[in-house]
Order: sequence, then C-alpha cells, then structure tokens
Amino acid sequence: MLRRTFLALAAGAATLPFGFAALAQELPKLEAKDKYKVGFAQTESNNPWRIAQTESMKSEAAKLGHQLVYTDAAGSAAKQVADVNSMIAQGVDLIFLAPREEKPLVPAVMAAKRAGIPVILLDRSVDPSLAKPGRDYLTFIGSDFVEEGRRAAEALDKATNGKAEIIQLEGTVGASPANDRRKGFEDYIKDKPGMKIIASQSGDFARDKGRQVAETLLQAHPNATAIYAHNDEMAMGAISALEAAGKTPGKDVLIVSVDGTRDALQAIIDGKMLATVECNPKFGPKAFEVMMRYAKGEKIPPVVVNEDRFFDKSNAAQMIADAY
Repeated sequence: MLRRTFLALAAGAATLPFGFAALAQELPKLEAKDKYKVGFAQTESNNPWRIAQTESMKSEAAKLGHQLVYTDAAGSAAKQVADVNSMIAQGVDLIFLAPREEKPLVPAVMAAKRAGIPVILLDRSVDPSLAKPGRDYLTFIGSDFVEEGRRAAEALDKATNGKAEIIQLEGTVGASPANDRRKGFEDYIKDKPGMKIIASQSGDFARDKGRQVAETLLQAHPNATAIYAHNDEMAMGAISALEAAGKTPGKDVLIVSVDGTRDALQAIIDGKMLATVECNPKFGPKAFEVMMRYAKGEKIPPVVVNEDRFFDKSNAAQMIADAY
C-alpha cells in the first residue's frame, strides 16, 4: 500500500481549504461507450522515463481507437493547471494527470470534478489532505515510491556493510516521488548509525542539474563514499561529475538510484553503478484498463500499484534489452 497516498484519507471534507468542502462528495461517473475523448496532462518530456510514459499512453490510445488530447507542461505546475482547464473546456470524458507537484495541482483536480470529469492520477499524487482518491479523483496508478527508496537503501547497506557517507540527489521539490523516495531511504538508514547522509539537494530529476549539484556537493564533501539519486537521470549526471573530479564511480563512490533506464543498466554492466530500482513508465495498458473497468461500473481501489523490479550486476545484462 502506498503510504503517502493514504495519508489523511479518513479526514473529513470540513478540513479542506479553498472552499473544497462545499463540493459534492460523489465521484464523477463515466458513461459506458465504445470510444472516448481522453486528456493526458504530462508534466514534462525532458528525460527517457517521461518520453517512454508518453509513448505508452499514445500508443495504447491509438490501439484502442480513443482520441487522446495530449499536453506537455514543460516542467511548469502553472501551465499544467492551465492544460487541465483547457481539457475541461474541450469536453474530454476523462483526464489522466501526472501532477508535477502535490499541492499546486489540487485546484486542477477539483476543477475537473466540478465539471463532472473523472481524473486518474499517474505516477505522481496530489496532497492527500486536500484531495482524496475515490472522492475527488478516481485513483492513483503508480509505484510505491517509499518502497523504492527503502530498496535502494537496503542495496547500499548490503554493499557497504552498513558504512557509508552519502550524498542524496533529490527530485523535484514538492513532487511525491521525491518526498517518498527520500522518506523510504531515510527511514531505512535511521537505525543504521554507520550510514549517514552528509548532504542533500534537489537536482530536479534532470541529468544536467544532477551533474551540477553533484559537482558542488562532491567539492564540499570529498569524503563521500556513496550517492543516492532519486532517479537515473541524476545518477548519470553524478557519474559525469565523479569522473570530472578524478574519481571512479562504482569504486571510489557507489551509486544507487531509481527508474531502471537503459543508460542505468548499462552503467551497472560497466561497473559504474551499484543498482537501480525499477519505476515502470509503461502506463498505457493499465491506465486504459482501469478507465474501462470504471466505465463498466466496477469498483476501483484508491491505489493501483505497478510492480517494479530491481536491477544490479546479477541481472542487468539479461534485462537491458527490455529497458527504455
């Protein structure tokens, strides 16, 4: 069960700000029909994971014959809210939303609810104290980000015998994957006195930003023995930073990450990364399956979990052909 998605789930509507308590409690319905006009509000397209997710959504919509209204917020929460409002104005039947940040996208979710359009959140959630699955939006489909962080910490713990000076490269500030991957990792190491996070800063899930932040933190903390990156793009940036600093990634500094990209698996094969926890980007089949189940009147759980694999030197070479 995803931890953050269920936080405050039992809190009453009277606790909601912005006048949300006045909204009807009933979730918008979806009329059963053969084809749908569906919105997909993507947060950005600046890395392989997002590109793979978008391609999966587009190809599944085309396969099923649905009309997909696609937008790219280019990393702007404000633009993403505007994108959702545009979809509402276009009269879509349902909106798939990958929220850039937890709080800023709540008004977009509520606007769709007021318009009678169900929303399915993909891969990132919104603040559970302000909007709730099964009432304000249909469900959240995605990975257990807390578990991803925990698995990354466990891998590093085993590889270092519980002794590591760690630099943490965090994802986008305010995004649920960044919040939860940090929580999972830090919760695991809190009882490991030899594993210490000596510096932590956002690299915004981007390769170049991750490289820049890693360079700065490595200069300030030359004693670092490990890097935990919240995604593979930042991990790849960290590898570049280490090499530029004359260090050998995978030997002088161990790197663990999350995503399971082709580049990360190749880095594992090359000995530059220790491990990466998969965060499956291929949402299309599951997303449209859930939509159709809802249209048929099925009860949809508040969270639909994608099962993720774990990659290290034991399986990276065998799995890379399937990576994105």
